Amino acid sequence: MSKVRIAVLISGGGTNLQSILDAVKTGELDLKVACVVSNRKQAFGLNRAEAAGVPAYYIGIGNYPDEIERENALLNLLVSERIDLVVLAGYLNILPSSVIAAFKDRIINVHPSLIPRHSGKGFYGIKVHESVISSGDAVTGVTVHYVDEGVDTGRVIDQVEIQVQESDTAEILSKRVLAYEHELLVKVLKDLINNFGGGYES
Repeated sequence: MSKVRIAVLISGGGTNLQSILDAVKTGELDLKVACVVSNRKQAFGLNRAEAAGVPAYYIGIGNYPDEIERENALLNLLVSERIDLVVLAGYLNILPSSVIAAFKDRIINVHPSLIPRHSGKGFYGIKVHESVISSGDAVTGVTVHYVDEGVDTGRVIDQVEIQVQESDTAEILSKRVLAYEHELLVKVLKDLINNFGGGYES
């Protein structure tokens, strides 16, 4: 059976992408990273993809100023690459409804909190951890969930809890949480592949 083909969508440094690439290289993940897409031209994650020999694409306002054309470019790329599963790994953009519809229950996202806490519109990056600290939460975590039409509202696949230390700042907490993001994302991908017996129907 053919390997699951995934597309990883990023906006920044791509450390979650790197965790996937590393797991594929060591054999921990038996899948094919078919392409990497960024909505930011200067995202370092594109360099990570190219270094690993993975096709890397920039699809953003700079090269597709028209929103409809931009959405179509993303959808057409995912279809042409025969993508089975779309992985949002630090992708700071709302997916168009056309992509969500075409890949229903085949898009996952990693979020740096215990959804529904500190999630939804406006909760991304360091803002999530600032909210955790300001709320005085004793526990935070990481969530991997399916993507639907809402923001961080899709069905939760897996979560891991992380204790918040008294000495934590938002910046310190973000670094600790990121390490757990890497682990949980790889774990979920492994579970999904196993559950589908090594491949999706194309």
